[in-house]
Amino acid sequence: MYVGQSWYFVTMCSVGRRRVFANSCNAIDVVEAVRKHSIAHWFAVHAYCVMPDHFHGLFSGMEPASDLLAFVKNIKKTTSCAYRVRRGETLWQKKFYDHILKARDNPAGVAAYIWMNPVRKGLCSDARDYPFSGSFTLDWKTAIAPAEPWTPAWKKKMPA
Repeated sequence: MYVGQSWYFVTMCSVGRRRVFANSCNAIDVVEAVRKHSIAHWFAVHAYCVMPDHFHGLFSGMEPASDLLAFVKNIKKTTSCAYRVRRGETLWQKKFYDHILKARDNPAGVAAYIWMNPVRKGLCSDARDYPFSGSFTLDWKTAIAPAEPWTPAWKKKMPA
């Protein structure tokens, strides 16, 4: 289920939702770990955003052996070790949230949802100005407005 050529929306949160990534050094560490481990684990990183207390990513496995659990584990391990050395504290919550995209999920809409997170949270007025968002596969600043917006299942209102 987590191995192969699928699309994944991933959210990782800091312990206690502390705003550790408001520190640019910590945010940059996450981006660089994602870059390094995406190559090692054969994942394309279509969208990412490091928020003050969490990280969102849209990944797609590029090979039958692409293993999402190993990929995320290595990102968290690399960044946790560096953070523990600097601060002596735990960085990440133990688990992470994932959504395996279905055929009805538009990856461009998921990517836009990720990039628009800083705007929704009032950190900037234009997502293209946020320094800790991006893509390793495309010019994201021209691809930010999808034809079909996406909303995560946990944010959708249930019918009465």
